[in-house]
Amino acid sequence: MSPTHVPQPRTREIELHEALALLRSVPVGRLAVVVDGAPDVFPVNHVVDHGTVVFRTAVGTKLSATHGQRVAFEVDGYDASSGEAWSVVVHGVGRVVYESEEVIEALMLPIFPWQGGSKPQVVRVIPSTITGRRFSVEGGARD
Repeated sequence: MSPTHVPQPRTREIELHEALALLRSVPVGRLAVVVDGAPDVFPVNHVVDHGTVVFRTAVGTKLSATHGQRVAFEVDGYDASSGEAWSVVVHGVGRVVYESEEVIEALMLPIFPWQGGSKPQVVRVIPSTITGRRFSVEGGARD
């Protein structure tokens, strides 16, 4: 019996301008942080502002695990007509916005949290790297 050859998906790197456009194109991404020594992931509504990722939150786990800490933020998507998927990952440091002028500007950004309740804290992820890939999806993922 001969082993079955499984074709590998074609992958290509995404340039920075396209990665930023894709970050802007979806309303929710996933924030990855470390909480009590273990990784955790939170869905957050976000906007891209001056090359940074901005989201609002309440006081709690996300806020304390983000401020001054290394974090990752990821968005992805899939185009059923082309059979192509993409993923963009931002690695950086989270910073709670405290300065009055920056807070006012950030609160005017079109961030619309899906979860109810007050989200008075603004967090900005300052990127150290932004990377992205597009890849073909083989098999059953197409509609």
